Amino acid sequence: MKIIQRDRCIVTEKKDLEHLYTFENFPIHMGVTDNSEYEDVKCDMIFMISKSSGMIQLKNLIPLDFLYTEEHYNSIGQMWEKHHKEFAEFIRKFNPKAVFEIGGARGILEKFYNENSEVFTPWTILEPVPNPIEGCRAHFVKNFFDKNYNLEEHSFDVLVHSHLLEHIYDPDEFIFNISSCLNDGKIMCFSVPNLKEILKRKYTNVLNFEHTYFLTKDYIEYLCNKHRLKLIEYQYFEEDHSIFFACIKDNCIKPIRLRKELYIENKLLYKQYITEHESIVSNYNKIIDETDRPIYIFGAHVFTQYIISFGLNIEKIVCILDNDSQKQGRRLSGTNLKVNSPIILKDVKESPIVILRAGVHSREIKRDILENINPNTVFLE
Repeated sequence: MKIIQRDRCIVTEKKDLEHLYTFENFPIHMGVTDNSEYEDVKCDMIFMISKSSGMIQLKNLIPLDFLYTEEHYNSIGQMWEKHHKEFAEFIRKFNPKAVFEIGGARGILEKFYNENSEVFTPWTILEPVPNPIEGCRAHFVKNFFDKNYNLEEHSFDVLVHSHLLEHIYDPDEFIFNISSCLNDGKIMCFSVPNLKEILKRKYTNVLNFEHTYFLTKDYIEYLCNKHRLKLIEYQYFEEDHSIFFACIKDNCIKPIRLRKELYIENKLLYKQYITEHESIVSNYNKIIDETDRPIYIFGAHVFTQYIISFGLNIEKIVCILDNDSQKQGRRLSGTNLKVNSPIILKDVKESPIVILRAGVHSREIKRDILENINPNTVFLE
């Protein structure tokens, strides 16, 4: 595996990167695996900040064909279903005659959109591994989107992508490639995680080997304007989950400048995030050392890998809990911990302790366990 190294700011292209923090030997796969522990691949996760733009970004990038060799799982739960439905209604505001979606996975967004429409809207999904859910009526094209893909082959007036942009290694090139294929008046609607609010709230999973830069509204508007995409509307989904954007192709708009304060603001936010997590994990370890009660950690995902990387003592952890049946019975990459359904808490007579750092999803998870599984569960948040 040959590591790709960023040596300049992805926004300004200036070689002015300053080191922020390094997570040594971090697992590159943020999910479960059936492989043995010695097969786990790890790499230093090094975060830098640009002095010119304030962009926080990962230095070491994993080749995409290596990063995504393990199977990925679809987001589950009421929160994601609500997100897809509200984003579908956001798209509806622009009355599309035909939609082209990049990276539509299983077609969930199309299903929610068209099942609530009086008239069917033609919908094409560009997806490298098509796996349509039941009820999806979209036309799938098996392919990747890059500079060589010709969008002009398709008839559409609204282009859509959801929680894709934060995965792109070069967002400047990605937006340029889209804009260059759009005629004036065509619209791009997209959803991204609200990373600024997530970092402000010290949620554990902000950036990682898949989300490699601090994508916020400031940078989105800057990059879109640079490539003649005018921001016409945006909408927050929950206070701490996602932001929906709509841009229209307009060759008359001019580039804008980034705020000078972003470097100081973002650096301070990230340093506070690190300090907070070091303190949280230190407190967790004190409780773990002093208790005889069974201890679990929720989430076979990167937020658990993060907590362990911050120094969590996992010797007394019984297992990882996760609602996804496809993860249960398997091992979280980078650890020796197996995954079980939270339903096992029902049989725990002593009040079990569950470490929960699932960010915006924590409320839903905690409520489900207390109301439906074990009301005596104690959470460390």
